[in-house]
Amino acid sequence: VMQRCDFESRINNTTHHTDQNGLDRLIVRRGLPFTITLHLKSGSQFQAGVSTFRLIVETGPLPKEQSGTKSTFSLTDSTSKTAWSASITSPPGNVVSLSVSSPPDVPIGLYSLTLDQGQKVKLGEFVLLFNPWCAKDAVYMEEERDRQEYVLSQAGLIYKGTTKRIKASPWTFGQFEAGMLDICLKLLDENPKYSLDVDADCSGRRNPVYVTRVISAMINSNDDKGVLVGNWSGDYDDGVRPSHWTDSVAILHQWADNCCQRVRYGQCWVFAAVACTVSRALGIPCRVVTNFGSAHDTNSNLMIEFLYDEDGNDISDDSVWNFHVDPTPQEKSEGVFCCGPVPLKAIKEGELTLKYDAPFVFAEVNADVVEYMKLTNGRMVKMRGSSMDVGHFISTKAVGSDERHDITHLYKYPEGSLQEREVYERAKHHHELQQKGEEPGLKVKIKVSPDMDIGADFDVFAVVTNNTEADKTCRVMFYARIVSYDGKPGANCGFIEDLTMEVPTGKEKRLPLRLEYVDYGDTITSDRLIQLVLIIIESSPREFHKAKRTIVLENPDIAIKLLGEPRVNQKLSAQISLQNPLPEPLQNCFFSVMGAGLTDGRILIQNVGTVGPKQEAKYTVEFTPTSTGSRTLTVDFDSDKLSNIKGYLNIEIKE
Repeated sequence: VMQRCDFESRINNTTHHTDQNGLDRLIVRRGLPFTITLHLKSGSQFQAGVSTFRLIVETGPLPKEQSGTKSTFSLTDSTSKTAWSASITSPPGNVVSLSVSSPPDVPIGLYSLTLDQGQKVKLGEFVLLFNPWCAKDAVYMEEERDRQEYVLSQAGLIYKGTTKRIKASPWTFGQFEAGMLDICLKLLDENPKYSLDVDADCSGRRNPVYVTRVISAMINSNDDKGVLVGNWSGDYDDGVRPSHWTDSVAILHQWADNCCQRVRYGQCWVFAAVACTVSRALGIPCRVVTNFGSAHDTNSNLMIEFLYDEDGNDISDDSVWNFHVDPTPQEKSEGVFCCGPVPLKAIKEGELTLKYDAPFVFAEVNADVVEYMKLTNGRMVKMRGSSMDVGHFISTKAVGSDERHDITHLYKYPEGSLQEREVYERAKHHHELQQKGEEPGLKVKIKVSPDMDIGADFDVFAVVTNNTEADKTCRVMFYARIVSYDGKPGANCGFIEDLTMEVPTGKEKRLPLRLEYVDYGDTITSDRLIQLVLIIIESSPREFHKAKRTIVLENPDIAIKLLGEPRVNQKLSAQISLQNPLPEPLQNCFFSVMGAGLTDGRILIQNVGTVGPKQEAKYTVEFTPTSTGSRTLTVDFDSDKLSNIKGYLNIEIKE
């Protein structure tokens, strides 16, 4: 007769790489045995071959043997690799140690374990996760350093900016912070498929592809009780500005603590970072990847068509985002707003018949760009055509370091290479674009100044080179406008209109355009992006040339300095400072500080009031690290005129 059961969570969680979730309850990974101990009442003895019992594991509200959500099994001499099994690992006596093993392809989730000796006794509950350490699990990763980064690391970097100026932004994934695992399991139970057919949904959780599709659908709230509302409008008054977030923990807590009400607001990197947190929490290796020059192809023809009127105004539907971080579900997939998963190989080889959303994702990294000018008489004139605008510097944080890892080669063959063009043709994409090198004609480009800091005034230059035998007379339109990262244009902040320029044969002409803080300061978004557009119209023969370039203004750095020796469970202080780069005061200045294993799952917020021009905002923050090892402290600075400033410091916490 049993007195009590010990799930040995301290030993098991450590063996199963789930100890960062805590040691107070059993959390194990599939395909790897775990130990439980049965304490029998004094006088009772367990004797192999004489005493018999069965164990029952069940998950979900409708557990069934045929769905893989229930299993009843007796003791065997050794544990099985293909079915639930248990064997005794202790000598006869009143303490019985059992080794329980799950197959590597059973559904993940919350399980109950029951002892059946004719009378059923529930022993307790445990959580079963995917297992990247198990070679038979579909999520297996060979290298330990990859598993450390893509499953166990709670901090990361997300890349933003433009191809010419890639900026790393820190993010706390926090998948092991208090409450996170339960919220991630709740997210699975809140998905619409669960209420439509709970048996099929719980059974489907054996398959990481199914689970990632559920995660993608549930991260956005277009058509379910999902986590985040996407907003690219610039108006965020009734919620949190997307660029303000620095961690997934606050977002997931807010969603779960408010009866699954949608959290306002997210943009692409927020969706991706939260999806990464949920994936890592459930044991699916995951990384956040940024694609620079990401095409949003509205009519699925794998071509991005830009249309301008004669004044140079953009009148097109398609867009190229300055950067984009998957998985942001922007279009419906099989009737639901979710995106992927798509095998990388399918994207690289142009195999677009595969599920899920391959054409949309292929276009994001490969679409060709064609530009037309619509003349006042309605005629369409083609401007320069290029396939070099989309899918550059596909970036993710390197394994085990803060370097940027360029993984473009995994998504596409080298731009302009024979294989890349062949793949492109295979993707049913036959239109003739003349590849022009240093041919005779006018060369048109935009050059920029080296120091383009937010708050400063600076010049950008239109450069026209005449490689023809004749002198040229041209009409110049050169303008600058605010743009958000998804390519949406904002207010103009500088322009030269209808200027006539003479360019002698064989010569280069430069025309400066001065951008001043008084013109861009009020309308620039927290993305700090300005798009420059140069249109040159040759008078004879009448030809149209265009150059376009997006610049990102440099933000000030946040300095973080530790005061004292970082030790676990001992108070630690850090001094945080930032200099106001603007020629006017910043009002309502806040620092927000967060770190997994550092700030006890909370965001520490300090209001530092008003900071004058070139003055410093300062904050000394105190926190108590709760776990050893490498941890990351992330800092966000926010104010009325300057926001989305991030800083971080990696801290090694000693015993």
